[in-house]
Amino acid sequence: MTTTPTKKGSAAVQARRVLVLNSGSSSVKYQLLDMNDRSRLAIGLVERIGETTSRLLHTPLTGGDAETRERTGRIADHAAALKAAAEELAADGLGLDSPELAAIGHRVVHGGLRFTEPTVVTDEVLKEIERLVPVAPLHNPANITGIRTAQAMRPDLPQVAVFDTAFHTTMPEYAARYAIDVETADAHRIRRYGFHGTSHAYVSRKAAELLGRAPEEVNVIVLHLGNGASASAVAGGRCVETSMGLTPLEGLVMGTRSGDIDPAVTFHLKRVAGMSTDEIDVLLNNKSGLVGLCGDNDMREIRRRIDEGDERAALAFDIYVHRLKKYIGAYSAVLGRVDAVVFTAGVGENSAPVREAAIAGLEELGLVVDAGLNVVRSGEPRLISPNYARVAVAVVPTDEELEIADQTFALVGRAESDGQEMPVGQVDN
Repeated sequence: MTTTPTKKGSAAVQARRVLVLNSGSSSVKYQLLDMNDRSRLAIGLVERIGETTSRLLHTPLTGGDAETRERTGRIADHAAALKAAAEELAADGLGLDSPELAAIGHRVVHGGLRFTEPTVVTDEVLKEIERLVPVAPLHNPANITGIRTAQAMRPDLPQVAVFDTAFHTTMPEYAARYAIDVETADAHRIRRYGFHGTSHAYVSRKAAELLGRAPEEVNVIVLHLGNGASASAVAGGRCVETSMGLTPLEGLVMGTRSGDIDPAVTFHLKRVAGMSTDEIDVLLNNKSGLVGLCGDNDMREIRRRIDEGDERAALAFDIYVHRLKKYIGAYSAVLGRVDAVVFTAGVGENSAPVREAAIAGLEELGLVVDAGLNVVRSGEPRLISPNYARVAVAVVPTDEELEIADQTFALVGRAESDGQEMPVGQVDN
């Protein structure tokens, strides 16, 4: 592949649509957004790529009631997946060959220390993302595949990589470094990078808006609680600490990941249980967390079991909440002054019992939840603390796709306003 620049004033940079792609190892999530009003034109998911049971779900949002269409049958690879998605978009008059498409924004999980902001993909950028595969073996290869597939389909468009780790690159060295031999750490890129950065960036900024203040005036603790979970301490709009580390395994208890654990547990399992490195990896990433503690990683099911008197589910819930409290307390100390604690993502947005339990007993830190406000369900950012609370407690629905689209479109627009030529990818014959 070679890169060529678009010309200043070209249709690509005058257009107002952005396609957001989130490519996993066997799935592609996509959204097409109109940046005139930041509205979604269509959303979709291709899953089980490469299997006989592949499925595409596509929902156009351009008028009337949204009705999801479904395709089933084998979709061989990511190229076929994106082609199928493009066909569905074209059926709604939203084809990827449209001159209204300004750029394609890609979620890339690991950007290391080099990528601190959204970046137009070039040959060198792709090589660097590939060099980071050893520290993100489950994610970066799929992200690269998605980028290459999109480049082949629209070689004339800017492809923009938005990195999960970028928001956390503002952490000071004393927060980012592990206390191990410096030469070894540097040689193998071992440090704390953090993840879910697009969510933490979006949610911390929206929390400041909810408080009626500028992001640079606010200190926020963000709790991104989904199947993967992470916490961040954000001071004046900049991340100063986050719970995930070299990989997304560190930190909070998650759906299937252990979170914080004594590193010597791995040595013990190898020496005493005879487990291989790969087996320990699977144990800690796929068979631990809530599913390891009680057999379920769905918080709704865990709460149902608790209501029926299931002691194992109750213990799993208590361990989950205990870890949350530890991080809220620790990050309160790191920040010194906290203006808001904010819950987001699937569990954070929808589980009132988790929010209530995580804040209970933290009155000395200025944290209180209003029981009535906490149980209200809404898709809008909202406060769930009483007016007298010294520290606000809020629920802010995350929108990682919109954040990626915003960052992508801002980069393309910035280049245009500065008179820069925007490099685009072109596949060599």
